[in-house]
Amino acid sequence: MKKLLTATITALALTSAPALAKDEVVLQLKWVTQAQFAGYYVAKDKGFYDEVDLDVEIKPGGPDIAPPQVIAGGGADVIVDWMPSALASREKGVPLVNIAQPFKKSGMMLTCLKETGITKPEDFKGRTLGVWFFGNEYPFLSWMSHLGIPTEGGPDGVTVLKQGFNVDPLLQKQADCISTMTYNEYWQVIDAGIKPEELLVFKYEDQGASTMEDGLYVLEENLDDPAFVDKMARFVKASMKGWEYAREHPDEAAEIVLDNDATGAQTEKHQKRMMGEINKLTEGSNGTLDPADYERTVEILLGGGSDPVITKEPEGAWSHEVTDKAKSM
Repeated sequence: MKKLLTATITALALTSAPALAKDEVVLQLKWVTQAQFAGYYVAKDKGFYDEVDLDVEIKPGGPDIAPPQVIAGGGADVIVDWMPSALASREKGVPLVNIAQPFKKSGMMLTCLKETGITKPEDFKGRTLGVWFFGNEYPFLSWMSHLGIPTEGGPDGVTVLKQGFNVDPLLQKQADCISTMTYNEYWQVIDAGIKPEELLVFKYEDQGASTMEDGLYVLEENLDDPAFVDKMARFVKASMKGWEYAREHPDEAAEIVLDNDATGAQTEKHQKRMMGEINKLTEGSNGTLDPADYERTVEILLGGGSDPVITKEPEGAWSHEVTDKAKSM
């Protein structure tokens, strides 16, 4: 009887004991909620983060949100950023380190109206080109430097129009070409009534000017903490599972993104189309940064002429520690 009572008390103690709290992770996105970040929303929705004992908060970005500033201020554990922006921030004193690279290819391009007569990059001279700023201008400036085309205007240079995050300069013919992404703004141009055959696109990938986009970055000092590395390894493992699921179930992934869009601004048609294009950029990545991709990005950024994006080759700007640990889990 005593043994039975002891066993009962033990069982009750085990069933009434509080569950261990999950480790919290705050992820700051580079832009608003859209299929560009589907892997993270899918991982959260399908319980992939729960499976590795993580409670992940996903913070949308926007035109007034700079991820490097957010993480430097303690507002996030990990951020999504483009490598040019991250390396420029590192040189300016925010010690960002790339711990994973879910995107293998760049989706950035210049989209031009064929009626302008532009047929090749050399034809940019004397033209007005729309360029995004806030860190997104770095690949463009490096590309122009490699072409030997000044960005201060004039017949032998280009006039840079600081482009908002829309396609109005092309539609209103304020610019000959504008910055677009394969998965977003290009389709906004098409939806505005301009036919694909009326456009000419120059993909940064095809021009040898592509830099790495949408990597995961943390503060260098945090990698000294084994518990943080373990947490990030679980986060990356679950996130890459989310990206794999998004590639296998693109329509469902787009619906998950829509469910998480608190603004209600996104449409099903646009998100499903975006998901298809995004999957082309993540395909072939297991999350581990390819050093050759990093070195190409650095080489392009250092070749920025009189105003390079970075002035010296970075040290310690990436690490395989997290992805190596994630593979062993």
